[in-house]
Amino acid sequence: MTHSSSSSNGYALRTDRLTRDFKTVRAVDNLGIEVPAGIVFGFLGPNGSGKTTTIRLLLGLIEPTSGRAEVLGRDVARDGAAVRTESGALLEHPGLYERMTAEQNLDFYGQVWRLAAPERRARIRQLLEPLGLWDRRREIVGTWSRGMKQKLAVARTLLHRPRLVFLDEPTAGLDPVASAALRDDLARLAASEGVTVFLTTHHLAEAERLCGLVAVIRQGRLLAVGHPDTLRARSSSRAEVAGRNFDEDVLAELRGHPHVRSASLVNGRIAMDLADGADVAALVSLIVGRGGLVEEVRRDKASLEDVFLTLMEEEL
Repeated sequence: MTHSSSSSNGYALRTDRLTRDFKTVRAVDNLGIEVPAGIVFGFLGPNGSGKTTTIRLLLGLIEPTSGRAEVLGRDVARDGAAVRTESGALLEHPGLYERMTAEQNLDFYGQVWRLAAPERRARIRQLLEPLGLWDRRREIVGTWSRGMKQKLAVARTLLHRPRLVFLDEPTAGLDPVASAALRDDLARLAASEGVTVFLTTHHLAEAERLCGLVAVIRQGRLLAVGHPDTLRARSSSRAEVAGRNFDEDVLAELRGHPHVRSASLVNGRIAMDLADGADVAALVSLIVGRGGLVEEVRRDKASLEDVFLTLMEEEL
């Protein structure tokens, strides 16, 4: 298979003002993102925010109303078929034949991708073993759990050695144990295959564990993009101060501070939501200066879920 080079710019995909309208609804609104090659990229948003529509645009399955997308160095509008050949995708349905065995399913898709028989056999084992499915390869897929089917669907997506895979809510509908297992498998496979993963999800813990870069969208519009740690740092963090002699005067002073978003007394502790750049030591000094006796200070970073909820609230 001949690939065009996308290594010159270092990006697996880029979009420029990508927009898609459906009658009166703007599903994707002037989207501009750049996904470096070789990472797991999380595309986060609530249900109905335009995540699946974006994937369909990037694969050339639907045309944009305006703007453009470049995937693996190719203009999607012009070379959509080549983009789909060089990518893998797991969208709404796993794309498995329930009456066939796992091995038969992958062998069939290997033939579709025109892999030679020896390569198909080697590749099937290479993918099923780390997923824990090799010893069950001759079982009928229809008898399997949803979690096992989803693992097999991931193997199907990677069968032809794509450089980029799109996974649309891959853990949706799975129980917590199956979700955790699939997350672990995805992390291992992404690393061993050296593939770029474009992962859509509304599960924030999933993105936090897997992704080197995340983007947050709502109603088709990009709200934020960055490394999870960077986004957490931009959001408020929390600090708790334990001690005695905390009164309303201290709380009022803290609430008036430009780097304190909120302050309250909870079980004898001062709990504060802090803005970026807050100097906790200076705030502790303020408390002591107002007669407070400080015994312990604890600071927690905002979680990715905190960032997500803050961004959603700002857009309301």
